[in-house]
Amino acid sequence: MSDADTPWPAEIRLSADKAHVTLAFDDGKSSAFSAEFLRVHSPSAEVQGHSPEQRQTVPGKRDVTITALEPVGNYAVRILFADGHDTGIFSWSYFDTLDRDRDTLWARYLDELSSFGLSRDSSSH
Repeated sequence: MSDADTPWPAEIRLSADKAHVTLAFDDGKSSAFSAEFLRVHSPSAEVQGHSPEQRQTVPGKRDVTITALEPVGNYAVRILFADGHDTGIFSWSYFDTLDRDRDTLWARYLDELSSFGLSRDSSSH
């Protein structure tokens, strides 16, 4: 998909509880993402690594919230999460990929948590 084919966001809205982001695109499509989904699929090197083999499975983010959305030029938004993570730059095309592959990505994430003995819940100390 070329940049010209990528839907352009007409509106980005953070829910009042800061747990969801909704994007409304100029083609009429709308997509909502949980803060947890966005946090564990952050495009940052901290999560994705520099190769597929370096990708990290991030546990304990079920209750993570978003503290702010910051525009990055005309092509993306930086999402600042309540756990301090703020290095992911979410481009419009990355949001499109997340939306298109949502079910596969989420199933893979849940499988990885299970196989590593990890949980979506933060551990209590």
